Amino acid sequence: MFSIIQRCCLNTPFKLQKLTGPRLLLYGKNKTTWSSSALQLRRDVCPLSTSLSLKPASFYTAKLQAFHTSRPIFEKKECEAESQKSLESLKYSPKPALYLSLGGLVPYVGVPLTMIVQGTYSPELAFALVAYGAASASFLGGMRWGFALPENSPAKPDWLNLANGIIPPLLAWQALLFQDITQGAVMIMLALGISLHYDISLLPTYPRWFKALRVMGTVVMVSSLLATVALRAFLEVE
Repeated sequence: MFSIIQRCCLNTPFKLQKLTGPRLLLYGKNKTTWSSSALQLRRDVCPLSTSLSLKPASFYTAKLQAFHTSRPIFEKKECEAESQKSLESLKYSPKPALYLSLGGLVPYVGVPLTMIVQGTYSPELAFALVAYGAASASFLGGMRWGFALPENSPAKPDWLNLANGIIPPLLAWQALLFQDITQGAVMIMLALGISLHYDISLLPTYPRWFKALRVMGTVVMVSSLLATVALRAFLEVE
């Protein structure tokens, strides 16, 4: 009988083992026999309970340390997975939106490439690129009005949405007033960056493929403007 009780107590959780001794002392039929058995049982259980109480602490400490040491790796993997999803979402872009967006990027690629092939820096081409960037920034700013004006749109035509649509065209107009191409290019890049921030952060209801398309287009436009400014320092001026 004692061996059966001992095996049962050894297989029970620590929370129940604490109650085994008092229950045997209070509710046993033969208090003398059961009390001695309970004392012997508690002596046998004490080393086990001590090891059980210490084992979870060390286990959870090691687990917690592993979690903190591997946390940047998890964040890096999540960022890589998110970027991979964004690139894959371009496949689901409507064909007109994808092809027209790629066609609109041709001048940004063609202007610095033409300068590199000719081996000379053309101020006229550089100003044409800045003017085209101003038109692009104005177009992207006006998209917010078209998104907020419909009655069933999730974006309301309030001061915030409509005023944010005006900022990129104002910066684009200011860029055309600069006589220095470098200052105009910097102003266009600022307008494009602000417009991208609006479309990605402030309007989360845009589809994923459109956000990926916007990021790709902005990277190409800003890279083209930076390349045009850099070619001015390396190539001869016409």
